[in-house]
Amino acid sequence: MTDARGEGPFQQRIGHRFRRPELLAQALTHRSAADPRRSQLDSNERLEFLGDRVLALLIAEWLAERFPAEREGDLGKRLGVLVARDTLAKVAEGLGLAAVLRVPPSEGRAGLRERANVLADALEALLGAIYLDGGLEPARALVRREWEPLLGADLRPPVSAKSRLQEWTLGRGLGLPEYRLVSATGPSHQPIFVVAVTAAGREAEGMGESKRAAEQAAAEAWLAGLPQR
Repeated sequence: MTDARGEGPFQQRIGHRFRRPELLAQALTHRSAADPRRSQLDSNERLEFLGDRVLALLIAEWLAERFPAEREGDLGKRLGVLVARDTLAKVAEGLGLAAVLRVPPSEGRAGLRERANVLADALEALLGAIYLDGGLEPARALVRREWEPLLGADLRPPVSAKSRLQEWTLGRGLGLPEYRLVSATGPSHQPIFVVAVTAAGREAEGMGESKRAAEQAAAEAWLAGLPQR
């Protein structure tokens, strides 16, 4: 990664100057651009694994401070939304992460950089790299700056579509919704999942870039079919 790809301005944007620039380069390397001779260990996947945990810790810490009167269940709902793929993709877009993400030219032309799951994974990898380079404090500063508008956007604990559907069926004594994987297509770095949910004798399908996202979309589709009062 060189300044020709915007490394310098990007470090200014994130508020952290890397002492070990190789960590930033790895965080910005999608597995499609990794070296197969190194079993793709130079991709951002390992840093993503670490950054996922760093983000969860920092958000959980912040929520406990911000909402001292809330119970664990409500804090957990907030956490789930704040670390969700779509939230991370939105933050990554604001940072201009797509412009510096390393992918093969053909994948770049196909729009790989703009995919929500790719952006979310890269942002987690970036947080993992910042943590390894400077510890929790610079990672915490980035999280609190970029997530602040999202944290204060709605003071009511959010409820996911899957949770709302489950509450609807259990509240009527209809048991738990059943989710079934319909199909999984596309290359490993661009999967598309289709999931069907069955509840109260009715089925709906949803599509997403992960099984979890497809399940949420299916639940949303099912709930959208309820009669409006």
